[in-house]
Amino acid sequence: MGGEWSNLPFSKAVLVNPQVNLQRGSYYPFVDMAAVNSEFRWVYAKEKRKFSGSGSRFQHGDTLMARITPCLENGKIARYFSIEGLGFGHGSTEFIVIRGRPGITETDFAYYLTLWEEVHSYAVSHMTGTSGRQRVPTDCFDYLTVPIPPLPEQRAIAHILGTLDDKIELNRRMNQTLEEMARALFKSWFVDFDPVCAKAVVRREHPDWSNAQVSRAACPTLKPEIAELFPDEFETSELGEIPKGWEVKPISELTDVVGGSTPKTDRAEYWDGGTHHWATPKDLSALSVPVLLDTERKITNAGLAQISSGLLPKGTVLLSSRAPIGYLAIAEVPIAINQGFIAMKPHCGISNMFLLRWAHAFHEEIVSHANGSTFLEISKSSFRPIRTVAPPVPVMDAFDRVSQPLYRKVVENERESRTLTALRDTLLPKLISGELRVKDAEKIVGRAV
Repeated sequence: MGGEWSNLPFSKAVLVNPQVNLQRGSYYPFVDMAAVNSEFRWVYAKEKRKFSGSGSRFQHGDTLMARITPCLENGKIARYFSIEGLGFGHGSTEFIVIRGRPGITETDFAYYLTLWEEVHSYAVSHMTGTSGRQRVPTDCFDYLTVPIPPLPEQRAIAHILGTLDDKIELNRRMNQTLEEMARALFKSWFVDFDPVCAKAVVRREHPDWSNAQVSRAACPTLKPEIAELFPDEFETSELGEIPKGWEVKPISELTDVVGGSTPKTDRAEYWDGGTHHWATPKDLSALSVPVLLDTERKITNAGLAQISSGLLPKGTVLLSSRAPIGYLAIAEVPIAINQGFIAMKPHCGISNMFLLRWAHAFHEEIVSHANGSTFLEISKSSFRPIRTVAPPVPVMDAFDRVSQPLYRKVVENERESRTLTALRDTLLPKLISGELRVKDAEKIVGRAV
């Protein structure tokens, strides 16, 4: 390392649980542990709560590090973002708050220093307390020595890593917008039947107009060839009023519904050196978008042979069927699954985009068919008869053509974010330790972003 670097105890390099003056009885933004996602740099308050005098206190930019098991092991470390500007907040008693120490460390740098595996693993190894309720004692940081570069280099390191995080965050926000657009489109076409409602109004006013004229007047935001696919009147069905000519069908007529299983975990030949993706609901639980690119575990050919549903094709829609019901994703790789899923392989002419959005929009309907005393679970036999409004194939195809580009962009962004995350995680320890110099890292990031 350069001569200007120094070595300091972590608790001397940064401020640990710095003082924040909050008025007892006043309401401030509140952050609970559940709000922290290890995949995201920032954490936001979702509500305001009365400050009682206990719990953690922090200001905009401070790092919140979980101090309790298993939250810390799971990487719950994030920075507090005040929607109200450079404001204050309070939160769970299980946070350790970290801020830069004036004249020694920048607060931006303090966040990445806390993320450094040397600090994270040290904190985990010094937890005390009974099993299952272990916590990090803050005084343990008096004995952890960390390298501290001069302030200008700290700013440069934080900028390099922040550039990667900025792009990851931009992709996340873009994906959130794209997901909202796709869900809104499904709701408009297949829940609220907006094009049909609009055409019905125009048809009543102009009974002698052609379908093309009604479509143009009623649905100016849709391409004419799409608008003309929708009818201009409703008919009665067992699910209520539905577009004329559409049908009510059990979901099993739109897709093959299959489940999975878990090969014996004590049989090494099923797991060691496995190359086939094998999913559990846990793989979906942390996804911010319904895209499954990888799985925590892989199985071998011998392990795959133990699963009756075999290797499901790319494009299969996955729905967690218990604890909880409703995690959703489209597999972007061929995949095997455990028993915690209902997998939907679309029939010919059926869009997996339609199935994905249907499962999200009708979550409550799906859950209503579940049962169980310990936890709710929906079986394949209970899922298959669920009835839904099925549009004609041309409408289904139109929805697929419109929604697929949105989804493909989400996948592209997600792949890029994973690459950038891996790069950030590679650069961070090298920059913090001084193994990699700033100029070299800038070149690497410049090529990636």
